[in-house]
Amino acid sequence: MFGQKASRHSSGPGDMVQEEHGTPDRDLRYRRVAAELREAIIAGEYAAGAKLPPEGTLAERYSVSRGTVRHALAVLRTDGLVTSRRGTRRTVLGGPRAQSFSELLSFTNWARSTGETPGGRVDRVVRRPAEPLDAEQLGLEAGAEVYLVLRLRTLSGEPVMVERSIYPASVGALVAELPPDTVSHTEALVMQGVLFTDADHTIDLTWADADDARLLDCPVGQVLLRERRRTTNPAGVPVEWSEDRYLPGTIAFTVHNSVATSTLGRRHSPRTPPVGTDGPPAA
Repeated sequence: MFGQKASRHSSGPGDMVQEEHGTPDRDLRYRRVAAELREAIIAGEYAAGAKLPPEGTLAERYSVSRGTVRHALAVLRTDGLVTSRRGTRRTVLGGPRAQSFSELLSFTNWARSTGETPGGRVDRVVRRPAEPLDAEQLGLEAGAEVYLVLRLRTLSGEPVMVERSIYPASVGALVAELPPDTVSHTEALVMQGVLFTDADHTIDLTWADADDARLLDCPVGQVLLRERRRTTNPAGVPVEWSEDRYLPGTIAFTVHNSVATSTLGRRHSPRTPPVGTDGPPAA
């Protein structure tokens, strides 16, 4: 969608850098407008069948141009939240459209489905013994070899998420051989015969550590939205254990459940302070 200039350097496995130059602030404003309107629709401020305010009114409300509003409405149209008829005020269709398995599994597929340009850079690839949680989630023996892949993910040049993916050795070795500019590791792995068919997602909050702060340009201790995901193949064998950390205000997850069926779960998660601190930073 937006042009971006990138350069990359690679001095061997685990030392890969791909730098991106950001886009103008205006490219970020339309996403913020879209995010606020999406939250308002989900919260019921605009009911299904209701009309959104005129573009001029929205432009004044958010202190942006009408073109920025129009771009934000295009994002909502892609999400299936509003009608797409030009020349008339947009009508709210209801809640967000259901996303496919591939869109929930792959950041790249989701970004493309919304009209965004996915990108980012690999920060490092580390081959190491599995930590206890890694071994538990991947069904491995304690100390088995795994690969950690740390990546910064962007939307149209803007940093939004740090991705930590842990792979068993057989899958991680394939990832380590991918070119540094590979946009989607998931797509590349599927092409090599690694199948992703089931995934469990856990969403909560965490605090930014030193890597998050460096890559997302935020303070250590910044609250981040965290999605942890374990993905298995058709035989039920885990092929990925991933933790994605998003800057606040960039991503929202929506869950639908009903009396007929629901996969929504809730559990207590004790608070744990960020690494290297005694707790969250003082307000």
